[in-house]
Amino acid sequence: MEELYELRKYLESGQYNDALLLLDEMEAMSRDDKITRMASFMEILLLHLIKQAAEQHTTPSWDRSIHNALRHIIRTNKRRKAGGYYLTDAELLAALEETFEDALYNASFETWGGQHTAAELGAMIERRAILQRAFELLQHMQQTSA
Repeated sequence: MEELYELRKYLESGQYNDALLLLDEMEAMSRDDKITRMASFMEILLLHLIKQAAEQHTTPSWDRSIHNALRHIIRTNKRRKAGGYYLTDAELLAALEETFEDALYNASFETWGGQHTAAELGAMIERRAILQRAFELLQHMQQTSA
């Protein structure tokens, strides 16, 4: 809220360059917030995809978690008024890659009763295949929700 007060002050006093700089900063803050929120759902998505790949099965609970994570990621990424999305496909894939290690670490506690470390679990799965699957699911959900 402080930024809005500051923006009003700049506009009322004719400091348009300062107002534009502040708007750029506010836009970056908003985008960072969106990315952070999406990353938490990406971690859930990847965690369950890792568990599916490692254990070679799924459960209705895992499937619901995957579906819910996808919905939240797409909803958060969608620009409602301007149209389009906050993150491009390349940025979505990069965000998934950045989130993978956290998901792998958490999945190591949930697969096979936590018998394997994250490194051991990572050696048992195909990272690229899981990332590609997550990305394809996101694209499919994005297309069907458009």
